Amino acid sequence: MHLTMLKAAERGIVRGFAPGDAHYRRRLMAMGLTPGTAFTVTRLAPLGDPIQIEVRNSALTLRKDEAMMLRIDRLA
Repeated sequence: MHLTMLKAAERGIVRGFAPGDAHYRRRLMAMGLTPGTAFTVTRLAPLGDPIQIEVRNSALTLRKDEAMMLRIDRLA
């Protein structure tokens, strides 16, 4: 599942990263999005880009291509 599939106020957990650009993976991990980390989607732009999430008491805004790098599970 991708981060782009969640709606505002839904929670998820990072399970890993999509194959692809290692630069984005390093950047996402530097922002605190490591496997096992829970987050909440706080805002979505009208066209779905960008996506704002709250992770580790910080607000992050991700572009759609960055969000597609994350493999996540939805939390109930």
